[in-house]
Amino acid sequence: MNSDMPTPVPAPYGTPETPRVAVRGEARLEIDPEIATIGVTVSARGTDRRSALDDLTRRNGQVLELVRSYGDAVERLETGVFSISPEPARHGRGERVRAYHGRVRLTAVLADFTALGELTTRLADLDLTRVDGPWWALRPDSPAHGEARRQAVLGAVQRAREYAAALGARLAALVELADLGAEAPAPQGGPPATGVLRSAAFAGAAHEGAPALDLEPQRQTVYAQVNARFTMTPPEL
Repeated sequence: MNSDMPTPVPAPYGTPETPRVAVRGEARLEIDPEIATIGVTVSARGTDRRSALDDLTRRNGQVLELVRSYGDAVERLETGVFSISPEPARHGRGERVRAYHGRVRLTAVLADFTALGELTTRLADLDLTRVDGPWWALRPDSPAHGEARRQAVLGAVQRAREYAAALGARLAALVELADLGAEAPAPQGGPPATGVLRSAAFAGAAHEGAPALDLEPQRQTVYAQVNARFTMTPPEL
């Protein structure tokens, strides 16, 4: 046998003896969120740089202590941007500074949504502290992603069988299975949506005068799409 002979490459199209059918399988699941992220911005203002830093350090410590007091309910706590900036005087000559402004940005990720409602309110009750969020999400390794992909594949097989059955044929073999966009980059999604917030009393709130928010978790939509190509038996036309 001549080893120099090229290996036959399968044709990218079907033949009368081996027709091909190409389909798309899709799945869409509505899943309760698994985690929620909040952003906390701590601010301070002083007539001199040192007083602004002292106040910012103290308030940042209060926030960290409060968040850490929730223990395992907080999966991740990170400090992001820190800034201290002078505010020039509106009148007068020279480089006179009217005040100094300091800010620290923190991010907290929680899986306990009951603790989330209480913590959000207690943080917002602190001086010069801003709370943003929550942003609801699934974990990257959530089983929901695998379930959506499984359903998308099953949907593709079912659709291909229906096409083949309409011709009096049946599926013979899988030729190709690919994520939608596997050959071309998929467009990036936008930022996560903010959930619905509404004020309400919270049983057992740990901070007097600051009732916890009743947070309504926003269900997450999980998509999966695949392209599949099959060969099938000759149709009965």
